[in-house]
Amino acid sequence: MSVAIIDYGSGNLRSAAKAFERSARQAGHDGPIEVTADPDRVRAAERIVLPGVGAFADCKHGLEALPGMIDALEERVRHDGRPFLGICVGMQLMAERGTEHGVHAGLGWIAGEVVAIAPDDPGLKVPHMGWNELALAAEADHPLLAGFGAHDHAYFVHSYRLATTRQEDVLAEVEYGGAITALVARDTMAGVQFHPEKSQETGLRLIANFLSWAP
Repeated sequence: MSVAIIDYGSGNLRSAAKAFERSARQAGHDGPIEVTADPDRVRAAERIVLPGVGAFADCKHGLEALPGMIDALEERVRHDGRPFLGICVGMQLMAERGTEHGVHAGLGWIAGEVVAIAPDDPGLKVPHMGWNELALAAEADHPLLAGFGAHDHAYFVHSYRLATTRQEDVLAEVEYGGAITALVARDTMAGVQFHPEKSQETGLRLIANFLSWAP
């Protein structure tokens, strides 16, 4: 089972790759975990990961700067149904648009837009940074949540959030002066706002579930 982690100039790819390698070892998964900027390598992979750190527009431009990469994603994820995981801004890019420093088109895979975090408690700082308890959706029954329960925490660093149009796409939220989307999934696509590579056992469990996911 091969995994392609896309290198488009955004994200701590070394940490992400190490987390995937560790989780794969612990779960007994074989196959290469490859960091790549080559759309042909992404096409050949059985699972695809899109990390991301920074501003929505910068990350989208970085993805567009790799000739053929967005076409490869559309082909393998949307058409062929390869399992896909977006991380942080990589999840936000799944939205229809982002509103950071202007309006910018996303991939359009998840209905909704990325908007600034505006806590209803003025004492809460932005960016939202640190550990938060995940609140699983009441109806959530998804393979990515296997082994998850009450009091699981994950690590967040972000100033913008994904506001979805379809609540059924949301598997988990966190409370930070209002609900913030933490995990979305639709078809063979999933995204997490938190950083699995920084979320210790919770993050490794999420990665292991993704590696085992057979949508």
